Amino acid sequence: MRIDILSAVPALLDGPFSTSIVGRAQKAGIVEVHVHDIRKWSTNKHKKIDDTPYGGEAGMVMAIQPIVDAIAELQAERKYDEVIFLTPDGARLEQSVVNALSMTGNLLMLCGHYKGIDQRIRETVITREISIGDYVLSGGELAAAVLADAIVRLVPGAIGDGASALSDSFQDGLLAPPVYTRPAEWNGLKVPEVLLGGDHAKIECWKDEQALSRTMRLRPDLLGEDLGKNKDGEDV
Repeated sequence: MRIDILSAVPALLDGPFSTSIVGRAQKAGIVEVHVHDIRKWSTNKHKKIDDTPYGGEAGMVMAIQPIVDAIAELQAERKYDEVIFLTPDGARLEQSVVNALSMTGNLLMLCGHYKGIDQRIRETVITREISIGDYVLSGGELAAAVLADAIVRLVPGAIGDGASALSDSFQDGLLAPPVYTRPAEWNGLKVPEVLLGGDHAKIECWKDEQALSRTMRLRPDLLGEDLGKNKDGEDV
């Protein structure tokens, strides 16, 4: 897999992709992550990539020319499965989207900055718009790092135990159950007996019950409007 990221401040992404799972995956040749400075494509003598918005609104808008030229040059080198714009008003990122993107070959991400990008770019060049939450950051770089990390960890070989990712929260629509490690007792707090017994059927049943219980308590929205209703849609 290859991920290309267009940024106005590429230095922000030096750290996230050089360590941990993403860093190891790159060293192993499993993925490639390339961060590009959009200013490289600016035809302005000062390498300016923004301009004042029409309509008199405060702030600045990322201009068409550097972005479109950058994307065109990269697309001439390879075909991208998606051209993703990281923006607060995009579709909220869900695990199902991450799963689908992890099975692609090449992804191109554009980090927004200032007041955003010219709308005409969104209408003609971008294929998917993603938000990591209902809040505003200084730019899309941190959002791109979040998205790339979520994707790369699912690429086969990126994690030593690939099955581990399949039991993460949200993979089955539920929060993950609580986890424990040694010692079996700490400060009077004990690991649940079922986890110590070695009966895998009982352990799986306990995990399912805990996952459902935690989701009902902490994130009932994940269970939808049918929570608390029987198969006929009646309250129970």
